Amino acid sequence: MTTRRRIDVNLEELDQIIDRGMQAPLSESEGRQLKTALHAMADRLQRPRSTEKTSAVLPRDAAPADQPASGASAPDGHGRNSAAAFRGAHRVATANATLDAGDLCPECRRGKVYLQKEPATLVRFVGHAPLEATVFEMERLRCNACGEVFTAEEPETAGPAKYEETAVAMIALLKYGTGVPFKRLERLQGQLGMPLPATTQWDLMAAAAKRIRLALEELIRQAAQGRVVHNDDTGMRILRMTRAPGDPRTGTFTSGIVSLVGAWTIALYFTGWKHAGENLAEVLKQRARELPAPIQMCDALSRNTPKLAGVETLLANCLAHGRRQFVEVADHFPEECRYVLETLRGVYHHDALAREQELPPEDRLRFHQEHSGPLMKGLHAWMEAQLAEHKTEPNSGLGKAISYLLNHWLKLTLFLRQSGAPIDNNIVERALKKAILNRKNALFYKTLNGAGVGDLFMSLIHTCELNGANPFDYLTELLRHAEELKRSPAEWMPWNYRDTLARLATPAAA
Repeated sequence: MTTRRRIDVNLEELDQIIDRGMQAPLSESEGRQLKTALHAMADRLQRPRSTEKTSAVLPRDAAPADQPASGASAPDGHGRNSAAAFRGAHRVATANATLDAGDLCPECRRGKVYLQKEPATLVRFVGHAPLEATVFEMERLRCNACGEVFTAEEPETAGPAKYEETAVAMIALLKYGTGVPFKRLERLQGQLGMPLPATTQWDLMAAAAKRIRLALEELIRQAAQGRVVHNDDTGMRILRMTRAPGDPRTGTFTSGIVSLVGAWTIALYFTGWKHAGENLAEVLKQRARELPAPIQMCDALSRNTPKLAGVETLLANCLAHGRRQFVEVADHFPEECRYVLETLRGVYHHDALAREQELPPEDRLRFHQEHSGPLMKGLHAWMEAQLAEHKTEPNSGLGKAISYLLNHWLKLTLFLRQSGAPIDNNIVERALKKAILNRKNALFYKTLNGAGVGDLFMSLIHTCELNGANPFDYLTELLRHAEELKRSPAEWMPWNYRDTLARLATPAAA
């Protein structure tokens, strides 16, 4: 984020300068003062970019005509979803009241009607509190002679616990999945006449985390076996924390690790004083020794790489971070940055085509070597010429951006030599937004234990999202089957827990 320099503007003094300029040439100091005020005003009026897309960074008329198209822009969305998008909705099948398949057509009286593959659909929404409470009132009778009180039996629908698993799962999803602080949910529930204190919410989260911690430990074990791991971190505040003895560091962070394991994607969060590289090293301690070193994608900060004996990775650096160096100086070096951004846009276009065609890793590698290789080779030669021929000052913003790419070139271009190597770290950048959302809304964790609870639920919830599983249903079933989870954690992952539930239900049905 760019910090604007504070400028004190005296409007009366500027008016006097303009009046004098209408009668005689301005002095150098007056001209400089007027120019500074004018630039400050223009800077304030300029809308900040909300995206780093090339079309937003470069002038609209600057894109060369021979640039490969990245696909036609999609029209603005209408905000509606088809009925198929409502995967979690209750579905009510309604039969035709007057006709059955095979009946004579009442319109033409010649043909017979048959069942259509797709039914007509209606979608209807209802509103209710995030957590609803039911008060069971059991009738009581008292004898007027002996004083004995007879109370009606509790209905079976009441259940044994005050807060059933669905309530706990919903609190976890609201807090750690969508960033709703405990206090905000307490206020909403109070407005709806079903109070739920913030302290009660925390007690439920802490107790639930203990019951399902084995699911997180299994996720960590499986993430250690991934063929590609992404990692990065972001700042996070913890009010009360005891550091390791002798550790002079003062910062606290949330590290994000995303591991690609076969067809599944695992997201992990770790909050504390350790950097992303240290947390990744702890995860990779559980990696099977017979597996080759995984590809690690991160930015070029040294704290992101694991520094532990016996933990090795094949390091790749994020091309998006290198590209961002040029985005930040594009206003000052438009022509040079245009060439770099357009070249990298071609590389990203080829990577998108490889994804659309679902190319296997080896085919994707050959595709990039054939199409992206010449682009990157030309970019490398151009950057070297910029510095060697003194076309760019090394200490300028453009020079530093060029030096960044050249210094990390081998790691930035691993995708041209190693099958399966990604080109950027965007997947973990998106994962960290969940932690950032929680930080923006709740501001901090009170203790390291509270941070650990948040890490557990964010890991489970985001892993569900990455694998197309319903996080509310997943957390509910984990809590309902905490004993079964203890016996076989590997059978309770977001991608196979529904199969496990079906197996458990089979003997009961028989």
